[in-house]
Amino acid sequence: MIDSLEISMIPALVLLPLLLQVAALHYLLGIIILTALPGLVLWYYYATHRKRRRTLFFLTLSLFSLFYMYYLFITEILPRGDVSLLQVCTSTAGMIFTIVCLINTKRGPGLVTATPHEGLSRSQEADKDSTLLNGSVQSAASSSSSSGAAPELQTSKVATKAKWSRCPVCKIMRPPRAGHCRTCGSCVLRLDHHCIWCCRINSCVGQANHRSFLLTLSVFVVTALYGISLVLGSLCPRQYLMTALFYCPAVYSQSSTALCFTCAWYSSIVTGGLLYLLVSQVLNISFNVTERESQLALRNKTGQRRLWGLVVATGEYSRGFCQNWVEFLTMADASVPPRSSLTDLV
Repeated sequence: MIDSLEISMIPALVLLPLLLQVAALHYLLGIIILTALPGLVLWYYYATHRKRRRTLFFLTLSLFSLFYMYYLFITEILPRGDVSLLQVCTSTAGMIFTIVCLINTKRGPGLVTATPHEGLSRSQEADKDSTLLNGSVQSAASSSSSSGAAPELQTSKVATKAKWSRCPVCKIMRPPRAGHCRTCGSCVLRLDHHCIWCCRINSCVGQANHRSFLLTLSVFVVTALYGISLVLGSLCPRQYLMTALFYCPAVYSQSSTALCFTCAWYSSIVTGGLLYLLVSQVLNISFNVTERESQLALRNKTGQRRLWGLVVATGEYSRGFCQNWVEFLTMADASVPPRSSLTDLV
């Protein structure tokens, strides 16, 4: 019971507001603390939680930060009279919608499950498809040499069928693009990555919750940017929003305004990291590649970095920008019974 409560989270939750209070005393202290804060958080996490396979550390810290920023917004910014009731309702609705999307994301990624009979059947099919693949490649090569036609389309279709493989850990047959998560100890359909922010109920991002994960990121980033703009607009009414974060005269004249300005910087750092993750996810979907496939392609040297290294293109599943997004938005929910889901994925 004590372990499930994660008592080691208490020092982090207590120190975060204290560090933000100290950072608000002077802008040099703010630069030092906000620069060192990500490193301190990671150091404390690895010092206290690295032996745990699944933990609530980052999820608890992110939710605490979200509610603490909202508390300061209501108690410090709203009384200044610069924010309208509509703006307050909009930011509140965005925060609530973010939490609802997060709960929906945590429902589970879609696990690969199969009975022993299905495993044996898939194993036999994989052996048969492997034989067919060899024959298809040879016949395609001979027809290509005789007629000059490119057989890539036929070869890719047969290759896709042959990619059912047996997981060496779970001992079950898994469909193409499924992967085994060492942290969760399960095989996940269309595994993208293991997310440390959703660590209570199936902490992977897979076929069943990938769309919800992308929606959560989008709503959070938009809400955070909107909230930061409201805070800076109240603290620095004569400055442009793009420059107010770097230059806001007399903001350190009062402790309350200095704290809000420091928290705006803290929120900007967190939002910047999640914005990078959102852009990376959007590019991966546009090229129809998962994060796991990108890492494997780089390791095996079968992929190419595109767009300044933001995405790794493998070309294995890509059907063009529009078709890739249609496939992502219409892919099966993976919440159907195991036998039906495995059949649909063939």
